[in-house]
Amino acid sequence: MRSRPLASVVLTLLLAAGCTSQSGPSAAAPVAAQLSVERFLQAANQRDVQAMGRLFGTADGSLMETGSTFSCFFKKIGSWFGGTACTRSTDVEVRMDAIASIVEHRDYRIVREEPVAGRVSPTRRVVVDMTMPQNRMVAGAPFIVVQTGEGRWLVEQVPLEQLMAR
Repeated sequence: MRSRPLASVVLTLLLAAGCTSQSGPSAAAPVAAQLSVERFLQAANQRDVQAMGRLFGTADGSLMETGSTFSCFFKKIGSWFGGTACTRSTDVEVRMDAIASIVEHRDYRIVREEPVAGRVSPTRRVVVDMTMPQNRMVAGAPFIVVQTGEGRWLVEQVPLEQLMAR
C-alpha cells in the first residue's frame, strides 16, 4: 500500500521536471546585437575587410562565409532557377572596403536598441550617434542586425546614405 503514494509523488516530480516556463525576450539579445555593431565599426576603422565580411550578412549567414567550392556549385545551379549564387570573397572584400571608407569614424555611442517588427528572424535596430572625420556629427544612425539560425548576430543594413550626408 505504501508504494502507491510514493509512486504518485515520483510521477508528480517527473511531470514537474518536464515542464518549462516561457519568459520574455532575452536581455542577451540586445547586448549581442550591439556587440556585433561595435565589432563591425571597429573593423571598419581598421579596414579589416575580412572581419567586416564575417560580421555582415543575413539570417542565412555571413556574407564572407560563402561555403566550399562543392556547395557553391549547387548554389550556382540553384541560381539558374531563382536562387542566389555564392559571392566571391574578393567581391566581398571590395564591398566591405567601400563601406569602411564611408563608416570611418572618430568616435561612436550606442544610443538605444529596439526590435524590428515584421521580420521572420529576430532582428534589432541598433541606433548609433557617430562622430565622423572633421568632427562632423551623425545622430541616430540605425544599423539593422539580424540573428542567424546558429544564433550569431550579423549587421544586415548600414545607413550609408545617412553617414554620407553633409
